[in-house]
Amino acid sequence: MAASGRGLSRGIGASSCPAWRGAHWEARGRLKPEYDAVVIGAGHNGLVAAAYLQRLGVNTAVFERRPVIGGAAVTEEIIPGFKFSRASYLLSLLRPQIYTDLELKKHGLRLHLRNPYSFTPMLEEGTGNKVPRSLLLGTDMAENQKQIAQFSRTDAQAFPKYEAFMNRLALAIDPLLDAAPVDAEAFQRGSLLQRLKSLSTLKPLLQAGRVLGAQLPQYYQVLTAPITKVLDQWFESEPLKATLATDAVIGAMTSPHTPGSGYVLLHHVMGGLEGMQGAWGYVQGGMGALSDAITSSATAHGASVFTEKAVAKVQVSSEGRVQGVVLQDGSEVRSKVVLSNASPQVTFLKMTPQEWLPEEFVDRISRLDTQSPVTKINVAVDRLPDFLAAPNAPGGQPLPHHQCSIHLNCEDTLLLHRAFEDAMDGLPSHRPMIELCIPSSLDPTLAPPGCHVVSLFTQYTPYTLAGGKVWDEQERNAYADKVFDCIEAYAPGFKGSVVGRDILTPPDLERIFGLPGGNIFHCAMTLDQLYFARPVPLHSSYRCPLRGLYLCGSGAHPEAALQMPTLVVEDLCP
Repeated sequence: MAASGRGLSRGIGASSCPAWRGAHWEARGRLKPEYDAVVIGAGHNGLVAAAYLQRLGVNTAVFERRPVIGGAAVTEEIIPGFKFSRASYLLSLLRPQIYTDLELKKHGLRLHLRNPYSFTPMLEEGTGNKVPRSLLLGTDMAENQKQIAQFSRTDAQAFPKYEAFMNRLALAIDPLLDAAPVDAEAFQRGSLLQRLKSLSTLKPLLQAGRVLGAQLPQYYQVLTAPITKVLDQWFESEPLKATLATDAVIGAMTSPHTPGSGYVLLHHVMGGLEGMQGAWGYVQGGMGALSDAITSSATAHGASVFTEKAVAKVQVSSEGRVQGVVLQDGSEVRSKVVLSNASPQVTFLKMTPQEWLPEEFVDRISRLDTQSPVTKINVAVDRLPDFLAAPNAPGGQPLPHHQCSIHLNCEDTLLLHRAFEDAMDGLPSHRPMIELCIPSSLDPTLAPPGCHVVSLFTQYTPYTLAGGKVWDEQERNAYADKVFDCIEAYAPGFKGSVVGRDILTPPDLERIFGLPGGNIFHCAMTLDQLYFARPVPLHSSYRCPLRGLYLCGSGAHPEAALQMPTLVVEDLCP
């Protein structure tokens, strides 16, 4: 089964199939009845897949149901004058070779790196006229230690060792994101030649083991244990542990006490920008500018991208292989291969004729864990939040902490766990975990002068509310009001600065962006749904049970450097 386009490479040479080479130079604005490849959905992963295929001379068309490209990586002007990264809001996990191969800088991508990157203010009462403490973390290790020492000198000494420990694990695991997972199906059912060939998929795992060396048991614990168990072995101060633990639960319906939450943290520290490991940044113009740059790269080589063209179903020939798609308006578009950037559930349960899929496969797809705790709230404000722990400058200009991921209700891991427990009872968290970002602090093009856009990534909110309640306008606003009350406690005056807001609960994220259950990863990032088990066991070798159909979205393992182009070429030139 095809994985995400995030790891495709330019390493394939020219094809020996002239029948489809060169077709990409034809006019792009007109819908044609036939292409070599069709991509369902113009999310950033689908656009990347289209860009690489088109660079290889595979005449590719992308069909997007919404009027805007980018999937969850979009910029939308919801409130006049304010441009929001409406869903995805930070960049880091884009694979470095994609940035280089697709020449995204040449196609207009501009980044604003953040340093410092994390700010956790405290709520401290009874301190008299003292400013409450806060924890500010960035790339300066000495300054990080000074900040941590406010809470624990022991932790300040341990922090560099912890960082080195986690960086080593990231160094070992990171290459697996660009490599095909172990082909378990070939090992079990393949011919002798296929089994021998599949041995090469073990190489990245062996290399990872070599990097980790004698510390492998400790690293295994990071991947399988609750993050609280891991952090308790390193640190004693709750503000530091809770701040680090946010990366272990963000976007996931898990508690810091949930086994396996350590991997989610690792996933978020494996990124990087401009050669800086672990760096996160804002895209100038919002996340839609990233999608625009990928689209520009794809169309410069001849790819066709169509909006407001929803795909209704995948067409299958009587011989049992893909032969194109049918659009919602009834139009038929023939193609030799189809790549779906939609979720596994939509791809296989709604678009693909069920008679061509094994019953066990369909059953596994239908039972994927897609729980999401996230409600995203986009807020327009007429001034910067003024935190008690870090008062604003007299002129109101952004200060270093304004560019950070600002963690609220994150002074203690117990707060995170209690917020999770609320959601398990079908209730929005009484004191939700809030990650507050102000991208306009570094990119003033997003808002009118003196104003700002604020991104609130909040959890935990269940998809289905207790007592049969639904996420209607009243429930949405009640939850948003609760979030704003929390922010007001840290930054008095915030509520009075609000110009407008956009509230996206899990059902809204599913309806608007096609994220099943509102899950930003399409399905949970748990060990039973990762690597060779993503999206389901025995179907992670990039081809799905239906010949010519691939999955290229977030619900599949990140793509091997050469696997997707190689397999598509094989399907086009049997």
